[in-house]
Amino acid sequence: MITVNTDANDVWTVTLNRPDKANALTAAMLQELVEVFQRAQTARGVILTGTGKVFSAGADLDEARAGLAISPLWEQLSAAVAALPCLCIAALNGTLAGGANGMALACDLRLTVPEAKVFYPVMKLGYLPQPSDAKRLKSLVGPARAKMILAAGQKIPASEALAWGLVDRIVPEKDLLTTAHTLLADSVAADPTLAHKIITDCD
Repeated sequence: MITVNTDANDVWTVTLNRPDKANALTAAMLQELVEVFQRAQTARGVILTGTGKVFSAGADLDEARAGLAISPLWEQLSAAVAALPCLCIAALNGTLAGGANGMALACDLRLTVPEAKVFYPVMKLGYLPQPSDAKRLKSLVGPARAKMILAAGQKIPASEALAWGLVDRIVPEKDLLTTAHTLLADSVAADPTLAHKIITDCD
């Protein structure tokens, strides 16, 4: 349910591939993603995307009720993404929900299709957001807007997410991956580690 493709420039495209379940994440998928991003330490660029009309609905509900909602795998995954020494772009092919926010927030850049929404309703379900998710979200959009997403559970449309700085560009679906590859091109052609260091030093 996770596919990885590598091109001639050693750019990895990591794809959530469970469209029949809105790319809802199981424990097995989270574990696989952690391992993929740990291996991607050697990549010159990484694109994270999904298949279908939803990037990810977050945790698989059955597994969430069975304990996945409080699994340490969520933090392990976002940490693995954040630790990449190259530029990492989340190419959001649709709505981003729940715990799936963590890996997207840990990316350096976020592109989205116009129809997407961002929401993180875990507090409505009786859970707390992952600590690093709340920290990264607050850093991007400020404390009040972070509370609107986390505490109030509001769905933020793509246009508003762009205005807030939660996403960096809205791109038509047909151009999503091409745009991501184009953004990576200069970084890959030069020194991806240096590009990432510049990004990190700006935090």
